[in-house]
Amino acid sequence: MIANLMPTENAAIPLRVREFFLARQPILDRNQSLVAYELLFRNAASGPAQVTSDLSATASVIAHTSQLGMEKVVGDSLGYINVDAAVLMSDIFQFLPREKVVLEIVETLKVTPEILERIAELVKAGFRFALDDVITDGEDVRQLLPLVEIVKFDLRDMPLSALLKLTAQFKAADKKLLAEKVETPDQFKTCLDLGFDYFQGYYFAKPVILSGKKLSPSQLAIMHLMNQIRSDADNAAIESSVKKDVTLCFNLLRLVNTPAIGARRRIDSVSQALMLLGRSQLQRWLQIMLYAEPCKKGHNMTPLLTLAATRGKLLELIAQQVDPRNRALADAAFTVGIMSLMDTLFSMPMAQILEQVSVGEDVSDALLYRTGPYGEMLRLAEHMERVDEAGSMLDDLILRFELSDQDLYNLQVSAFEWGDSVARTTC
Repeated sequence: MIANLMPTENAAIPLRVREFFLARQPILDRNQSLVAYELLFRNAASGPAQVTSDLSATASVIAHTSQLGMEKVVGDSLGYINVDAAVLMSDIFQFLPREKVVLEIVETLKVTPEILERIAELVKAGFRFALDDVITDGEDVRQLLPLVEIVKFDLRDMPLSALLKLTAQFKAADKKLLAEKVETPDQFKTCLDLGFDYFQGYYFAKPVILSGKKLSPSQLAIMHLMNQIRSDADNAAIESSVKKDVTLCFNLLRLVNTPAIGARRRIDSVSQALMLLGRSQLQRWLQIMLYAEPCKKGHNMTPLLTLAATRGKLLELIAQQVDPRNRALADAAFTVGIMSLMDTLFSMPMAQILEQVSVGEDVSDALLYRTGPYGEMLRLAEHMERVDEAGSMLDDLILRFELSDQDLYNLQVSAFEWGDSVARTTC
């Protein structure tokens, strides 16, 4: 049993959830499948928001996510959470499902006999630990190493020579290696060659433009259907297009027979499925299906699909908050969010993609230039994904949409849950 070791000076700290909001950053395995998220807590109590890992922030968000259910924040994945000495010596671990979290020991932690004893106690209780931002094999690292499973390296802080030495050393000690701040495919390849097990960063969301790249037959069929819907083609023409693609037919019927759609009886025909979904939902589903190509190659929970679905939902929810009665605003915002990663998906410039799929000028401007209200919503979502780098730009956008930190937190958790659910049912 985990003892209550909350220091008396921290015992009176209130769990003021409304002063914090949450960001999550994806962690991928060697197959580039999503396996975890690092959870970052941002202090929004007063003045410019700051990323923080102090006891108040950590305890607040943990308490709140435990009430929501951790699965709403991380889905089927693990959650990595930073812990310092104050958090380690506190009693917040009663809120944490030990099978769902990895505790990251921050690099500023000063190792003491009491800290080592506490970590050993938590390990015995079933908690897993990672060492964060390791840059040396100093005495503190050597003392902690037997108690941790994972060692994290920040690529920005590590010369290649030091990385080569330390990765070999920690691999020999049978530790899993995690590279963070992986921002380019070349960095990913280097870390893959060095034997890293996990990768954190947005390299997978960066477009790598390939000349002469062509869409797959399935993606071409989906783009054709999207244009038919935009041009208000009749139902028979849309049904005919769906039936020409066996994979689309199968996935459409699978979708409409899920509990979320709410069909009262089993739907077995494409025409019934199209009537049940309606044009707006069909368009949304097609946009999501564009990202499903890697799923056909056996990849589970592809990060690009999850990120695109989560962005789309977050923009839709922001639009609904701004103007609750304007359904068209919310639909367009969703389209901007989910299309914002199609240059990465297709390895094509966004302008070239927009030549193939018809969108309004305001949507086009948002995707190409991040301008207009949709562009500002998209920039807000992108800054939230990189909350540790966003600075005052994020605060300005939150004020622009008149969102309280509690509003934003609630919208984020809803978007996280929806995006993860879509990825699970699509792949």
